[in-house]
Amino acid sequence: MHDTGGSIVWFRQDLRLADNPALLAAVRHGGPIIPVFIWAPEEEGRWPQGAASRWWLNQSLAQLDSSLRQLGSRLILRRGPTLETIRALLDQTGTTAVFWNRRYEPAAIDRDSLVKAALQEDGRTVESFNGSLLFEPWTVHTQKGQPYQVFSPYWRSCLAQPEPAAPEVTPARLAPPHRWPATLKLSELELEATPDWAQGLLANWHPGEQGACEQRERFLNEALRDYPAGRNRPDCMGTSRLSPHLHFGEVSIRQVWHGLRGLRDPAESIRVYASELGWREFAHHLLFHFPQTPEQPLRKEFADFPWQPDNGNLRAWQRGRTGYPIVDAGMRELWHTGWMHNRVRMIVASFLVKDLLIPWQDGAAWFWDTLVDADLANNTLGWQWTAGCGADAAPYFRIFNPVSQGEKFDPHGDYVRRWVPELEKLPTKWIHKPWDAPDVERTRAGVELGRNYAQPITDHRDARSRALEAFQQIKK
Repeated sequence: MHDTGGSIVWFRQDLRLADNPALLAAVRHGGPIIPVFIWAPEEEGRWPQGAASRWWLNQSLAQLDSSLRQLGSRLILRRGPTLETIRALLDQTGTTAVFWNRRYEPAAIDRDSLVKAALQEDGRTVESFNGSLLFEPWTVHTQKGQPYQVFSPYWRSCLAQPEPAAPEVTPARLAPPHRWPATLKLSELELEATPDWAQGLLANWHPGEQGACEQRERFLNEALRDYPAGRNRPDCMGTSRLSPHLHFGEVSIRQVWHGLRGLRDPAESIRVYASELGWREFAHHLLFHFPQTPEQPLRKEFADFPWQPDNGNLRAWQRGRTGYPIVDAGMRELWHTGWMHNRVRMIVASFLVKDLLIPWQDGAAWFWDTLVDADLANNTLGWQWTAGCGADAAPYFRIFNPVSQGEKFDPHGDYVRRWVPELEKLPTKWIHKPWDAPDVERTRAGVELGRNYAQPITDHRDARSRALEAFQQIKK
């Protein structure tokens, strides 16, 4: 029999009421429930949340509070340090238990272990749950008991495991305490940067559980059918766009996984999308087992790679002024919306690390600050994959050609025209290589290279040879 002194539910990257294991544990525990969010960026190690993530978090916390109020509850906001804050809340409210859903980033694991041990020593009931993965990192391993470093066998091993549990429902009501503890106002957390920067984010996203639900329905009803081809086309809405909602836990991975069951879409579409969810699982598996990888290459020989850091080139890439239209379109989409199409992420990342020989860590840091779906596991895996230095990496000699990638995946130039309006009037034939267009075509389109659109900052053919030469150096 539980004591019913009530409990604290510590919200983090699980900002939802449906299928929330920690919240349901508090309901089963009995007594009043105090939902709490603690802002403690200094506890995130080298990766406190970037500007776009903080904007998202601000919106999502407001939505969560509003949903909690419909259940007779509310969200208490505090600033860290976490352990002192939770101890103070336990004392102030007379609650006896603390529940939370696990996180998998190295700094969060260290902090959570410390908090759990200290509270248990105080005699409190403390439990953590899996609220964000289908397969936790320590449950999947090779026959030798080692972590996987290649995706295909990893995912086969996952699919051989028992089916992930079905999602659970939202509680009908949450018992309030006799008296609510003090809370900060959301604005006092100062999560939002200058308001003008976020206009594009606001126009493109609806953070929170409701927005996540709408995005999931749109994807399952409209885009999943053509997903195997559509996911590569940045000019259409062919992807799920669920990544920020999944990162902040506004929809549970089990809701998405089980949402695929019973659909009439082609089996291939469902299989391909399920394996994208698998890639997210794989990213968390790698981060858990190789916690050094956000800063260091998984493949040790890449520690000696002869990078050529260049602030001018890095800045041109960040601002979408490289002179390569598909690259510039992607970087401007990112700056304006806080998101970039996955195919274009691969193209712009390849351009940075292979055409410009700028360290992948610089690209990862820019994405971390500007992506609304910035996720340490996914960001690390994506950049190491592109740089050829991580698990299951693209072979180093696979160097994306930004022109042919643009022609293949943005065949009518619609994506480039949307994000690089300077090139809007160029015929499709030249949209991905304006420098090759006859002068008369450029003049007619009002394109002046070097004046209203950048000259290419590097020649792709030369850059490719340079990259291959650099790779040969570390092979020796």
